[in-house]
Amino acid sequence: MVYTYKMKTPIGDITLGSDGENLIGLWLDGQKYFASTIKEETCEKSLPVFKETEKWLIEYFKGQNPKIKLPLKPSGSQFRQDVFKILTEIPYGKVITYGEIAKKLEVQYGRKMSAQAVGGAVGHNPISIIIPCHRVVGTNGSLTGYAGGIDKKIKLLQLENVDMENLFIPNKGTAL
Repeated sequence: MVYTYKMKTPIGDITLGSDGENLIGLWLDGQKYFASTIKEETCEKSLPVFKETEKWLIEYFKGQNPKIKLPLKPSGSQFRQDVFKILTEIPYGKVITYGEIAKKLEVQYGRKMSAQAVGGAVGHNPISIIIPCHRVVGTNGSLTGYAGGIDKKIKLLQLENVDMENLFIPNKGTAL
């Protein structure tokens, strides 16, 4: 059984998922791959992990860097787990490229890794915002690959006071 909890945020409604103890999902409504990792039946229920996550999100949307430690358990292959771990290490208010993540993995695995494979893993992150996939950008600073939508990625980066001067919206060719 997977438990769910819905809440409203400044960037829209989200759904949280839990196995009863750990946070296993945080999806923006309408997000690509919404709840794709859930194979079991779901049931709405208020749980302590949801209350802690709600506190974390309230702090975050006030423009703070939350210090609350949440029990996270994203599902995915070992490769995806390794990518998710790197995502959690991206500092608040900073960005990293898919290529930089691939280079970190090359050191770990001892072989060449592709930025495209990293992009696939990042795009399937089941715990958006908290595992900050919105902090990943293309090599040229393009804001690509956010399953929740580029508009939400921009809002999250602006909330974190990311220096947006050198970041680009795809197909517009202009800095933000």
